Amino acid sequence: QVQLVESGGGLVQAGGSLRLSCAASGGTFSRLGMGWFRQAPGKEREFVAAISWDGGATYYADSVKGRFTISRDNAKNTVYLQMNSLKPGDTAGYYCTGISTGSPVFLPQTAYEWNYWGQGTQVTVSS
Repeated sequence: QVQLVESGGGLVQAGGSLRLSCAASGGTFSRLGMGWFRQAPGKEREFVAAISWDGGATYYADSVKGRFTISRDNAKNTVYLQMNSLKPGDTAGYYCTGISTGSPVFLPQTAYEWNYWGQGTQVTVSS
């Protein structure tokens, strides 16, 4: 069973940056598609970004494109989300997720299709 543990959330002013990390254990990390979702109070969990097994393919929600960067280090079993130019609208709980399929680039934007989830880390952006 894969366990995911996020870190790096916090309080930041608008325009600032944060880097989230997600450490994986219990599985073959290099065969997991990885992603980040976020959920604000009263809203559904929404897709933020995803990355293929080898990091060669990345996908972003339109709302974060050009500001956020997803990356992974398979030697460290860790995926990252670098968030720049943060806005108050980015305030949410951020969740790391993994998917185990036969395809290295199957990275759905719907939460229910992902197999593994972390507990989440809170990001709060003040105006």
